[in-house]
Amino acid sequence: MNRKALVLALAALCAASAFAMGGKEAAAPANPRIKLATTTSTENSGLLGYLLPLFEAKTGYKVDVVAVGTGAALKLGENGDADVVLVHARAQEDAFVAAGHGVDRRDVMYNDFIILGPASDPAGIGAAKSAVDAFTRIAGAGATFVSRGDKSGTHVKELDIWKAAGISPAGAWYKEAGQGMEQVILMADGMPGYTLADRGTWLAVKDKTTLKICFEGDKGLFNPYGIIAVNPAKWPAANTEGAKALIEWITSKEGLKAIESFKLNGEQLFFTYK
Repeated sequence: MNRKALVLALAALCAASAFAMGGKEAAAPANPRIKLATTTSTENSGLLGYLLPLFEAKTGYKVDVVAVGTGAALKLGENGDADVVLVHARAQEDAFVAAGHGVDRRDVMYNDFIILGPASDPAGIGAAKSAVDAFTRIAGAGATFVSRGDKSGTHVKELDIWKAAGISPAGAWYKEAGQGMEQVILMADGMPGYTLADRGTWLAVKDKTTLKICFEGDKGLFNPYGIIAVNPAKWPAANTEGAKALIEWITSKEGLKAIESFKLNGEQLFFTYK
């Protein structure tokens, strides 16, 4: 059994145990299915496989997950194809709410972005003073860089860094994958090349690659996540009660404690606001 499957199995076992100790299973709500559009990082890291069985056990809801990039997740919400979104691109989240597509945005958790690359670090970004400096070195060296290229939160952050560096990345060295985070990390490993990644996905897949963290720690690489309900005024058929229940639980002391307790190989993947 692989690590992700093991995490899912253990989460389900914990949920079942909670039922046994707590008595009756939660009664199913009138509209029990919630459509959650979220990022690949929350799925690939195993976080949702750990959290959602706990929420479902407590409330009787069933969460159907669509894991895509942040841009695609927000588009699903905008089109009424989701009840709630869990994403990580604050400017896009604020625009989503301002445009009337979502309501009740709340902070959930955070981690950080890191720049992965070959252990040999051909562009020498280990000596960089900032993420902008690291990207400038990669472009200057013409070193292979694999971009998500999918309007995800990670892609948005990457483009922000290129813009701050005054660089429009293009050419044979710059590869746009249009893929999720795990796939992009594996692609970068195969080339080999650099990529920007969220730490949660990296911790979940690092044993599959030879890549290393070549640069980290810049305050500009902060990676916050927010949860937003789809606006019921725009989409009356949305499961508003389900979205509210998920938002309330995931931002409650119980939900936040569960997020903090999720670890892989003893390493915490996400942190909550104190």
